[in-house]
Amino acid sequence: MAKTELHVGRLALLVGLCALGVWGWDWAVLTPFKLLAVLGHETGHAAASWLVGGTVQHVTVRPGESGECLSMIPDSFFARVLLSSGGYVGAAVIAAVLLFATFRLGLMRSMLGLACAWLLFMGLFFGRDLFTVGFSVGMAALFAAGAKWLPTAAVGTLNLFIASFQVVYSAYDLKSDLWDSTVRSRSDAAILAANTGIPAILWAGLWTVLSVSVLAVGVYFALKAPSAGRVTPSGPSRAAA
Repeated sequence: MAKTELHVGRLALLVGLCALGVWGWDWAVLTPFKLLAVLGHETGHAAASWLVGGTVQHVTVRPGESGECLSMIPDSFFARVLLSSGGYVGAAVIAAVLLFATFRLGLMRSMLGLACAWLLFMGLFFGRDLFTVGFSVGMAALFAAGAKWLPTAAVGTLNLFIASFQVVYSAYDLKSDLWDSTVRSRSDAAILAANTGIPAILWAGLWTVLSVSVLAVGVYFALKAPSAGRVTPSGPSRAAA
């Protein structure tokens, strides 16, 4: 049976790209990646709405790195919990899938193509303001151009940075929105607390545990690589007398 082992090169690259994202957090050039992460968060809310049989009215991304997903969902405890949880946990799922697809499956141009389709879908069908539509269509055009004309190595590096930056942004999102009391009072946790009676700090703790667990699983499988086990040659067998 094939064994798995830690891929040290992947680990070093992931740590390096995450460190770059943290170090250059305030660089203006990284703003589009932050807005992509915001759209990913709102996509998580939208996906949760569809899962419970609801509808999405609009999705908004703002230049100040905030966003909004307006949905209509069934009036049930489960639907409210899933909708509010979809943002933070959904963003962690996106980060984990991106890492797995990039590192383990080696998806390159097809990943940018999927990102292009996602941006067009969210922007054209659910964007209701000029900035959201313009950002989504503009980034989709850039991704499409990159998928077509960038060298394969450059496409791979871009994919890895998007995946790594999503991890960094998810961590910042959890830290700032859920564990800063002044921000938490206006977060999804506060909204859910008002609808369920369960304190926002408990929702913050639950979402943090779930999100970190999802990210840990994604990183684990992304950094594992099959190793060639010992192969025992076999020759023709001799029938027993």
